[in-house]
Amino acid sequence: MNSTKTQAPQRQRDLELIVPGMGSDHCAGIINKTIGRLDGIDQIETNIAKHKVSVRSLASGPDGEALKHAVEGAGYDVASVREVGGRTFRVTVPGMGSDHCAGIIKSTLARHDGVQTTSTNIANHTVSVVVGSDGPTENELKELIEGAGYDVAAVALEGDASQEEDSAVEEAYLKLALRRFWIAAVPTTLIMVLMMFHMFWQPIPGYLAIIAVLGFPVVFLYGGAATHKASWRSLKNGTFNMDVLISMGSLPPYLIGLVGFVYPMTSFIEMAVTIMTFHMLGRYLEAKAKGKASEAIRKLLTLGAKTARVEREGEEVEIPVKDLAPGDIMIVRPGDKVPTDGEVVDGESHLDESIATGESVPVYKSTGDTVIGATINKEGRLRVKATRVGGDTFLAQVVKLIDEAQGSRVPIQEFADRMTGRFVPLVLVIALGSLVVWLFAVDTLRPILEWGAAFLPWVDPTAATPVLAILAAIAVLVIACPCALGLATPTALMVGSGVGAERGILIRSGEAIQTFKDVKVMVLDKTGTITRGEPKLTDVVPAAGVSETELLELATAVENASEHPIARAIVDGARERGIKPGNVVDFRSTGARGVSGRVGESTVLIGNRLLLEEQGVNGLDALDKSLSDLEDQGRTAVIVARDGEAYGIVAVADTLKDESVAAIRAMHEQGLYVVMITGDNERAANAVAREVGIDEVRAGVLPEGKVDAIRELQEKYGNHVAMVGDGINDAPALKQANVGIAIGAGADVAIEAADVTLVRGELSGVVDAMVLSRATFKKIVENLLWASGYNAAAIPIAAAGLLHPMIGVVAMTVSSLSVIGNSMLLRRRYEKDHR
Repeated sequence: MNSTKTQAPQRQRDLELIVPGMGSDHCAGIINKTIGRLDGIDQIETNIAKHKVSVRSLASGPDGEALKHAVEGAGYDVASVREVGGRTFRVTVPGMGSDHCAGIIKSTLARHDGVQTTSTNIANHTVSVVVGSDGPTENELKELIEGAGYDVAAVALEGDASQEEDSAVEEAYLKLALRRFWIAAVPTTLIMVLMMFHMFWQPIPGYLAIIAVLGFPVVFLYGGAATHKASWRSLKNGTFNMDVLISMGSLPPYLIGLVGFVYPMTSFIEMAVTIMTFHMLGRYLEAKAKGKASEAIRKLLTLGAKTARVEREGEEVEIPVKDLAPGDIMIVRPGDKVPTDGEVVDGESHLDESIATGESVPVYKSTGDTVIGATINKEGRLRVKATRVGGDTFLAQVVKLIDEAQGSRVPIQEFADRMTGRFVPLVLVIALGSLVVWLFAVDTLRPILEWGAAFLPWVDPTAATPVLAILAAIAVLVIACPCALGLATPTALMVGSGVGAERGILIRSGEAIQTFKDVKVMVLDKTGTITRGEPKLTDVVPAAGVSETELLELATAVENASEHPIARAIVDGARERGIKPGNVVDFRSTGARGVSGRVGESTVLIGNRLLLEEQGVNGLDALDKSLSDLEDQGRTAVIVARDGEAYGIVAVADTLKDESVAAIRAMHEQGLYVVMITGDNERAANAVAREVGIDEVRAGVLPEGKVDAIRELQEKYGNHVAMVGDGINDAPALKQANVGIAIGAGADVAIEAADVTLVRGELSGVVDAMVLSRATFKKIVENLLWASGYNAAAIPIAAAGLLHPMIGVVAMTVSSLSVIGNSMLLRRRYEKDHR
């Protein structure tokens, strides 16, 4: 352990970096010195055994990204950075429906010194807040967010809250939104009927008093009160949310309408109640539509088993799944869901794993195989040892990944953030400007109304100047829609991540979606990615006068006594051909060179050519061409000799996955340049490359060299390099690549380091993920163009007096819903592009 630099105590934060390449005190010293140069560092500790660097910095010091950049600048890869020591609260804010709302909440919390980091997830209406020792309490967090104009449904420490609780809160908010709408809709409908009767049929005595009484609860009570309360808190906080526009679009018309009791003028009360009612309807429809767009997580949550049958003292007992512990033996009968992740200890069956992989064909499982919780047992009875429970299960991790993806940000979103941050104040200025201009320049503007009256029935050029000014100002307020801009990115991410999860594609971040579309180079690891990662018997070449069966019988009898991977591949391959191992005596191994033993009356020797040559075996020359051809194909070949005579060749190889050739062909069709990086020798690597159609091969690359190879490709082709890998040694390279893709069957550390995880473990999923990310990004762009174009066109039309406020509030609602609806079309777009 090393430590440096202690300063006077101030508010601090603790960060932890995992640096895989820090393997000695020399490396630790370099990293220590590099971080120590940064301002605001209080303490540094390095732990070589765990490759961990613990940094305590002052509040004004570098954050995690700055530390990571510094360490990488010193030549070391950083696998992860996390903040430690702070408490993390999960706050449920049902009304946080767009990035505009999320931005207001984040900026509000950021003003509190004790808040270290804040992240928002619009998909499930939650805010994750990391606070220090001097940070706000649960009640203070609630007060801060409510002060910004948003109701808080729940505050809980991370880990105490659950996805099920989030869904329950979301459902409760949906019911509340519907109830508020109906309470507003009933009196508003009655007012509209009375208005039509009063205007076009027969004047109603006391009409103004009647509609003022009916409209009061709509504008001022229940739904209206919640809106005005939120807008007041927002204004006090110095932030501006959508409720501010609605309050200013409904309160002034109602109050101005009351002037009719003392001075004859047009009533605006009908307009006020209509605006508020449509706002309530819009809130409900948005909540319902967003819920449908993000239903992937809720679907996954309902798929898990609720109870499990476990063995207790020789008997089967049914217990809740939450009470399972690692090591429990579960009984899974035909038709049952597997309660949690585990390993089969007895029995065999086929399991439907479509929930995890998207693959509809059931997978065979027997003793020693791993099974995933929530998959369905089709026929046999299985005894399964629980290995992962609770938040560690595959299903829980998938939910977490989708959660992260839906709460992540896309770089293009910065454009929307800049716009929405200034949007409401700008709209207020435009509305006020419209009011003033119409009051003082009405004669100049009236020709616009005369032109519009020819085709817009609600335009009245003869209306009084104050009426025209009020109508224009209110129309500007209610037609503006910052929520459409704020919904553009998260709704597309919600749908895209859900579509991917159904097909075994887990995209961790929005940034990966934007980066993926520009990828030009796809780097593939060989073993476990293109190939199966395990040797298999591929060729049997008998000498003249010897049959394949005779050759395999001899080879299998001897190799069955060995535990070498090549020996196991030969034995397994022979069994597949119906040949069972015979008996061997006097078995001997000569290390890496070969093995020998007696089979029946014969002495059998198996090994490389040099060993057999040393032992004086005859007939080797006749096998040389076959031996050379096999080695050129990347095979590992051994010669079998019987009683001093060459009997034939047996070869094994790490075989290709079934889909590798088609997957790489599909990558080429997507315009990708495909590179294979492997630690294998050049001959074996080139043999695989020729077979699958790889464009470039980099062989003999050690694990630490893969990062350098990725960097070289990035220098050559720009920051458009993606990598697919599955092993622990791939993790640093996956991080270095612009997009890291982990094969789901691989190591956990590789999956953690990746931006995209392919659960099914098939290379064909890479193209599927690329198509999905491109389709998702296209939807984000479409949404942003529509939302910004709508506001750019609608606000000037409203300011010109050509848009009635009642139509404006409908159009505003339609704008938000159209963005959500367009995102939901992503599923169809992906399926069309994927054909």
